[in-house]
Amino acid sequence: MNTLRFNGSLWCNLDIALRNLDEVYGAVTKPLGLTVIEWYILRALYQKDGQHASKLAHTVGRLPTSFTSPLDKLEQKQFIERRPDPADRRAVFIYLTEKGRSLQHEVETSAKQVDARLQNVVSKKEWKAFQSVLAKLQGSMAESET
Repeated sequence: MNTLRFNGSLWCNLDIALRNLDEVYGAVTKPLGLTVIEWYILRALYQKDGQHASKLAHTVGRLPTSFTSPLDKLEQKQFIERRPDPADRRAVFIYLTEKGRSLQHEVETSAKQVDARLQNVVSKKEWKAFQSVLAKLQGSMAESET
């Protein structure tokens, strides 16, 4: 049985788990010619195309200030295009290109495969509990204290 390290330190153990998961996701995204963050961005755009870059960054859990590089790479690969927001000169909308749309089936299939692989590690009850904890941790910790 696996045990938690560092006396159960949440941050440290989450970090270790995330590094392990990064390898799993990297094995899925690499054959598609994508990094994990690029894969997340495309998945978010498949759900809602034409998002503000700042909203898209928030959706995939990144700071808008560190989001330019992955968008540049996706644009260089011709998977997305930036369009100015006519109401705000500083903002841009991110849209899928035809090439980006053409990967949708492969990206969504790979997402289902990796989710199924991860769900096989734990029971259905544990998976649901894990998802519940994740949802709470994704929310604002300040909100949970009020």
